[in-house]
Amino acid sequence: MMGFNKKAVRITTVAAMIGIFTASSGTDVFAHSQDEVFAGASTLVREAMETIRNASESSDGDAFSMEIEPTIERDLSGTFMEGIYVDDIDLSGRTYDEAVKLIREKVRTMSNASITLHSVGDNYVTVTPAQLGMKWDDTGVIADALYVGRSGNMVERYKQRKDLQHDKKVYPLNVKFDRDKITQVVAEQGKLYDVEGKDAVLTKSDGDFHITPGTTGEKTDVNASVSRIMSNLDSFDGSDISIDLVVIEDVPKAREEDLEKIHDIIGSFKTSFKSSGADRSGNVRNGTRLVNGTVMLPGDSFSMYKTVSPFTEENGYYLAGSYLNGMVVESLGGGICQVSSTLYNAVLRAELQVDERHNHSMVVNYVDLSSDAAISGTSKDFKFTNNSEYPIYIEGITTEDKQVIFNIYGVETRPENRKVSFESEKLSETVPEGEKIVADPAAPIGSITTQSAHTGYTGKLWKIVTVDGKETERTEVNKSTYQPSPKTATVGTATDNPTAAAMIQAAMASGSIDTVKATIGELKAAAEAAAALGL
Repeated sequence: MMGFNKKAVRITTVAAMIGIFTASSGTDVFAHSQDEVFAGASTLVREAMETIRNASESSDGDAFSMEIEPTIERDLSGTFMEGIYVDDIDLSGRTYDEAVKLIREKVRTMSNASITLHSVGDNYVTVTPAQLGMKWDDTGVIADALYVGRSGNMVERYKQRKDLQHDKKVYPLNVKFDRDKITQVVAEQGKLYDVEGKDAVLTKSDGDFHITPGTTGEKTDVNASVSRIMSNLDSFDGSDISIDLVVIEDVPKAREEDLEKIHDIIGSFKTSFKSSGADRSGNVRNGTRLVNGTVMLPGDSFSMYKTVSPFTEENGYYLAGSYLNGMVVESLGGGICQVSSTLYNAVLRAELQVDERHNHSMVVNYVDLSSDAAISGTSKDFKFTNNSEYPIYIEGITTEDKQVIFNIYGVETRPENRKVSFESEKLSETVPEGEKIVADPAAPIGSITTQSAHTGYTGKLWKIVTVDGKETERTEVNKSTYQPSPKTATVGTATDNPTAAAMIQAAMASGSIDTVKATIGELKAAAEAAAALGL
């Protein structure tokens, strides 16, 4: 900042004599001297003086302050003084453009050096500085070097030139590297030789648990390795170098000593599928097989859908009945919801954390109200988390007499005198009215399938805790609503006979399934009579 008044503007006498103007922001000093080293410097001084003069004339006579921040572009004409170097490049007598060209050529040569990154074991990868994004754009240092011996006042310039006669001035060649590219190289190349740790494996056969020990591996610590590489390249001079990546142990999550603790059944439940046909029974057995043997460490989450999908023949599924929009339809995997519901009840009794659960659209007969857990694609899933302090093992069994059983093993930490049970409560009941008739234009006329009526319900599931036989807690687990569905008939309507088509449409319009069945009987009788007459 400078102080002025209208009557007097003080300018340092020495500065006026040699034409020095210093920007108040602390930027470089620009000289206007007899040899006119910096073209335009005198103009700069005149402009500054004019600014001061105008400011003083506009003042009311009192002192004021102003800050002058001229935008100054360096004059890059002329040549370098003797003894100026950038790294080992002698710039003496060269122009600015020649200097930049020489440096870029050196950087291009440096970019072909070999950088060896030592990875896991005795493995390594070799890359070039170019692959690590090396670049040079520090043109400002060249401009600084060009100013040596030509900036400052007469005394300063003289001293700079005399110093160069005794000792050369060397500027560093500041090449830079791209951290993102180094990260990519380490992630893609350095990790090629990572040896993953293997979890210990827990299995159960013949009533006993068996543990296969895990192994500790080695892996590249990407972030730490990138930081080490960047540090090693701070003073890169183009020579071949070797850098050890940071290698750390990959400790398995499932350890033998943890799995050895699993021995208690902390939750168990079973349901019956005796009324199921062969295909639905096959789906229940297959889904149970896919869940069986699941080990969950503390904090692990489980998704029923992810565990038992995809629902394809290749994955062991058959076509069987399932609910869809209030109807029973054939689908691959029909019956898998019984597997999900049985596991849900075992999880509740183990008091694990339920994250997602949905009831069916209509009631099911294998569990009580609000005790089911439907799955349907990704829109309905059953998910839970092992929020205990120990690993758990899920055992899934299907028996010859068509029972599906889930046992959840872990470490029992609950007091012996504390018991958990569950109670289903019916809140409301809705009896469906009338009948529903659905046309199936793809099925031949005369075909008919019926679905019995389903009563609608609203229910709650309660968790009850007793200590020494006395109830201490009663908590609502969920509230579920099941839609009513009337008795439904799906009727085939495909025919080339307009008379038959009109008859079946009229029967369907009556809204009576019995009327439709009677009409179908008439159509069949007419068809049989016509066949007997050879018509």
